[in-house]
Amino acid sequence: MKIICIGRNYVAHAKELNNDVPTRPVFFMKPDSALVINNRPFFYPDFSNNVHHELEVVIRIDRLGRSIEEKYASRYFSEIALGLDFTARDLQDEQKKKGLPWEIAKGFDYSAPISEFLPVSKFKDIHELSFTLDINGNRAQEGNTSLMIFSFEKIIAYVSRFMTLKTGDLIYTGTPAGVGPVAVNDRLEAYLEGEKLMDFPVK
Repeated sequence: MKIICIGRNYVAHAKELNNDVPTRPVFFMKPDSALVINNRPFFYPDFSNNVHHELEVVIRIDRLGRSIEEKYASRYFSEIALGLDFTARDLQDEQKKKGLPWEIAKGFDYSAPISEFLPVSKFKDIHELSFTLDINGNRAQEGNTSLMIFSFEKIIAYVSRFMTLKTGDLIYTGTPAGVGPVAVNDRLEAYLEGEKLMDFPVK
């Protein structure tokens, strides 16, 4: 099982980090050891002093596919969830300055909490889904999938040009603006279309 993460998929987020807006999807990987399920706590790592939250809509691949055409891509997933892409921003900035890969900042253990999955059929239009993150009862992030630069289908078509997508693979589809630091004792609550899907502490 692979965890594929799309970077800079919302214009406002790309700009808030002073990054160029991409003309094609940017993706990186996390290992399966990054997953945290069932609203278990996120344990703040001892190697970073600046871990940021990045709330994302996640799709789960349910068919084997390679070089998938965009017009057929919707056939390759039937469930969605919310996920957090925790990022050790201090480590990432250090790696960027040296022109080095930044898996150390993205792929560390427990950096990818994920909610339960819901069927796509539950929603009127998955291309217009609102999602929000509250920290200690205060709104931290809000986004809508209509603002994605690259749709779910475009992402699947692009990524599958380079690597085979297998049943169970997860794709974190990018975060909207509003990313910021978390701290020990914070409580994170994430909502999809007003339904709470995540509620867990930072320890």
